[in-house]
Amino acid sequence: MKVLILGSGGREHALAWAVKRSKRVTEIVCAPGNGGIAQIARCVPVDLKDLDAMVHVADIEQPDLTIVGPELPLSLGIVDAMQRRGFRVFGPTRAAAMLESSKGFAKRFLQRHNIPTANYAVCTKADELEKAIDIFRAPIVVKADGLAAGKGVIICPSRQIALEAAHGLFSGKLLGEPQHQVILEEFLDGEEISFLCLSDGTHVAPLAPAQDHKRIGEGDTGPNTGGMGVYSTDTLLDAAMQEWIMHHIAEPTVQGMALEGTPFMGVLYIGLMMTARGPQVLEFNARFGDPETQAILLRLESDLVDALEASIDGRLDQVELRWTPGASACVVASSSGYPGSYKTGFPITGLSTAAEVPGVQIFHSGSARLGSQLMTGGGRVLAAAAAAPSLQEALARAYQAMAEIQFEGIYFRRDIGHRALKRTQ
Repeated sequence: MKVLILGSGGREHALAWAVKRSKRVTEIVCAPGNGGIAQIARCVPVDLKDLDAMVHVADIEQPDLTIVGPELPLSLGIVDAMQRRGFRVFGPTRAAAMLESSKGFAKRFLQRHNIPTANYAVCTKADELEKAIDIFRAPIVVKADGLAAGKGVIICPSRQIALEAAHGLFSGKLLGEPQHQVILEEFLDGEEISFLCLSDGTHVAPLAPAQDHKRIGEGDTGPNTGGMGVYSTDTLLDAAMQEWIMHHIAEPTVQGMALEGTPFMGVLYIGLMMTARGPQVLEFNARFGDPETQAILLRLESDLVDALEASIDGRLDQVELRWTPGASACVVASSSGYPGSYKTGFPITGLSTAAEVPGVQIFHSGSARLGSQLMTGGGRVLAAAAAAPSLQEALARAYQAMAEIQFEGIYFRRDIGHRALKRTQ
């Protein structure tokens, strides 16, 4: 098989790594890829904001399977466009991807189908904010309706700050372009869990759960990022809780989308808050998470390609996903200044030594190749991911690898997995 992967981040590097392990795959093409992905796949240039350009790549390459990594191509309708041309493509249609591309749509969907989530208000005009905010007590969560690369959620300690944040989203001051809708939401207290599932539009198969670390600072402080690290363990969710989430959240979501005429095929990423009143849906993503994918796929023993093809063919119930017991962890290294402004173009050293740590894989998020030298090329540059029998060992291996890697301004959190480690002390 020839597999085309659309995307350029750590998620796509992990997908390429997992796809390469399949005995059925003879060639991997990644568009546009990055410096690290180029070591295991042939990278071709493409603009992920240009639907015609992406389809043109598929027309040239004629892949047997296409995997769509990021959210933007999904929101543009890349799956619809490729299906019309007869390509086998893994990912939801533009209409189904609305679960991620519009927070307002997602919240109304959750309400329609009685799926547990925080209380909310959707404001379509700035002058609706004053009245809507009276419903909430501080802290208040303010969310951009559209795609925001993990940076469209602001937790506000007071109503005044919430109003300022919401006005900033409407005006475009906060994200660079104005939002047509802004969501105000009840603040939920608890631990976040990333619960990812494969779906073929009817059946749902859970992946190993994970816990992301979205804040830039240690102790979960500072602004939100695309994710600074993640871990996955057997004990993150017990069997009874996983079954509850499947029965009350994952399956009703897939069933609800089918009932509404927009069947969801692809990866359903459910961001959950584990609260005193039970799991509540914080958000949906319509694709593999980043950096969750890096940790989760390290634990997958079965063939990823078989599972993705079963999802396309509507026979996901016939596929068994097998997982390595124990744990995995992923630590992300970013450029100095991220998630704000940052500089790129610095040489990256120590990668070969880092990769020699047992159980470790280095996944590149934002790197570029200049001749034989890998350079920094993004905010999140790379990640050290490791699998081991215990979380302590997986983290130790990831940090051992990270200690070998150097580039100017390198920054990474040194407390990934801190909540789980506290519980084991």
